[in-house]
Amino acid sequence: MAEVYHVGMGEIVVAKHPVILTSLGLGSCLGLVIYDEIAKVAGMSHIMLPENHEGREVKKFGKYADTAVPKLIEELIALGALKSRLKAKMAGGAQMFSIPGKNSGSFLAIGERNIEATKKMLSNFGIPLVAYDVGGNKGRSVEFYTDNWIMVVKVIGSEVKKI
Repeated sequence: MAEVYHVGMGEIVVAKHPVILTSLGLGSCLGLVIYDEIAKVAGMSHIMLPENHEGREVKKFGKYADTAVPKLIEELIALGALKSRLKAKMAGGAQMFSIPGKNSGSFLAIGERNIEATKKMLSNFGIPLVAYDVGGNKGRSVEFYTDNWIMVVKVIGSEVKKI
């Protein structure tokens, strides 16, 4: 029977099959999964922000896209994954709030910035993003199953998606 791991805000959880990795309440945050089907290992991060600003000590590597991706890769390799076999899936990155005002759009578009930063980091490390469900204006919760490598995405007010 699969063990269930809950991945909280800013956290990273890496585990061997059989597991279910879950992250609840993804608004502008992203649930990112990187996995190796052959080594049967997977890791999830609940990314809150696109980048850690220089000079800040990182206490939760999963909090930022630019620290979560390399840390997930490092921990997966430590469990037997090969970088060349890694694949990624992600969900979240919604635009939850709209505040009128001059030039507020791009700064407040945290979800969009999280999506772009995560895609860039995956590309920099040569990790293919094989499936995603991102954007919009509704929160999501995700579950990732290592028995079939499927991410189940639950969107408030919508049907369940499997990616």
